[in-house]
Amino acid sequence: MRIIDVHNHFYTPGYLDALRRGESILKVTDDEAGNPVIHYPGDYNVVVPGHRDIAYRQGVLEEEGVDTQVITFTTPGTIVEPPAVSARMASQVNDDLARVVQERAPRFSALATLPLNDPVASLKELRRVVEELKLPGAMLYSNVNGVALSHEQYWPLYEYAHERKIVLHIHPTAPVGVEAMTEYWMMPLVGFLMDTTLAAGMLVFSGVAERFPNIQWVLSHLGGAVPYLAERFDRGFHAFPDCRANVSRPPSEYLKTWNYDTVNFDVASLELAIKFAGADHVLAGSDYPHAIGSIPMMKKALSAINVTDAERAAILGGNAARIYGLG
Repeated sequence: MRIIDVHNHFYTPGYLDALRRGESILKVTDDEAGNPVIHYPGDYNVVVPGHRDIAYRQGVLEEEGVDTQVITFTTPGTIVEPPAVSARMASQVNDDLARVVQERAPRFSALATLPLNDPVASLKELRRVVEELKLPGAMLYSNVNGVALSHEQYWPLYEYAHERKIVLHIHPTAPVGVEAMTEYWMMPLVGFLMDTTLAAGMLVFSGVAERFPNIQWVLSHLGGAVPYLAERFDRGFHAFPDCRANVSRPPSEYLKTWNYDTVNFDVASLELAIKFAGADHVLAGSDYPHAIGSIPMMKKALSAINVTDAERAAILGGNAARIYGLG
């Protein structure tokens, strides 16, 4: 069975060089092992070899039997920079990602990053990466420095994504209310999942999902709490007039057409998501090489779920091949 990992992260050489040159507001130090450490509000990332050395990473995939990774940038993205810097750095990252794909396909595909704190530049960059760099879409952050993805300033972006039927993968970032999540790693352990859930709910209730139905939405971390809370969204639709103002159907009917990556390695949770959206809307993901991610745990969990062989093959790679145009 072909394995395609749609949720993992990579820091491109050009981006790391820009940080070292002081072009970013982010601070970079080195740990005792010589790994760069990127510090940003509320969190930091240790950039281990798997994050930054594509040859090393390819060796890991070969050992683990992963046929393709759809590589993506990671938090905090370029959106924490001033808009002009954000746009320039995003383009550099995307050029680097496209070069990896060009040199190492079919082992790698990629989703673009966008300078979402500049909506006009984001649309321009999305057009460039889809039409010139031939990437299948982009990864969006669950909020943009506190601005919701459902805000109308992003609707031109969604109109283009709808017209081209491209992938938009929502990944969490520093959540709204992050100041309450500063201890015990509550930001990535709880806040990330809730911010993804909030973003999904807002995109549906605002009418984005209904207005732009051809977008291939992908939600990180098994959708946060979406499969668990979708019934509550539906009760809101029936109970509150403002929850029906922009949509004609209960929220779960839209959310069941979205896609959910498997960065939740609990078998019961995976089976709940499969029951909710169907095996044809679940995509293998590992969160490699973050400390909280694991390719072996992804594979172990997906080998244990109670599905048919055809469904397992679809989750491991068939669905991603279809959605991302990977052949």
